[in-house]
Amino acid sequence: MSIFGRKTTADSDAATSSVATAVAPELAALTGDYTIDPSHTTIGFVARHAMVTNVKGSFQEFEGSLHLDGTDPANSTASLDITMNSIETGSADRDGHLKSADFFRTDEFPTMTFRSTKAESLGGDDYRITGDLEILGTTKPISIDLEFNGTAKDPFGNERVGFEGKAEILRSDWGLTWNAALETGGVLVSDKIKLNFDISAIRNA
Repeated sequence: MSIFGRKTTADSDAATSSVATAVAPELAALTGDYTIDPSHTTIGFVARHAMVTNVKGSFQEFEGSLHLDGTDPANSTASLDITMNSIETGSADRDGHLKSADFFRTDEFPTMTFRSTKAESLGGDDYRITGDLEILGTTKPISIDLEFNGTAKDPFGNERVGFEGKAEILRSDWGLTWNAALETGGVLVSDKIKLNFDISAIRNA
């Protein structure tokens, strides 16, 4: 059974049983508010470069929160604020270009935000969260597919939950249109960007 109490295939076979349809106490106990731990969370992205290779990057400064509902996933929420000047791709020159007026204009738009508007279970440990992503003052909806990785109590007594997530966006939807044509055809930077999330969140005291 999953964190949010959705029935698995085995549960469905026993759907007529009151035990099978009830939410397990240990799952319902996960309901609560959590803070995303930046030290053990990665928010990354991948862009195609020159049509032939991938450039990977991540954001080093962010804060976020989750509300998990172990009884009804539709009541779960997420929020995330990312500091755009914290972008890192392994190249100082490229990072500077991404912060410039050609891309993120970080002096004018220092933060990228995500606010969830819908959460749903896809079965098993798979979920989808839909929400509003704001970049450069433009807000567009995106959906993030998540896999629940489990729970743990660390040596310091923190109750943790873990998720891995992925999404794809077209950067041009947010006005990120800078590019350069290649002599061999195509463009320098792909419009499609892959987003990757590896999240560890700590239950609030």
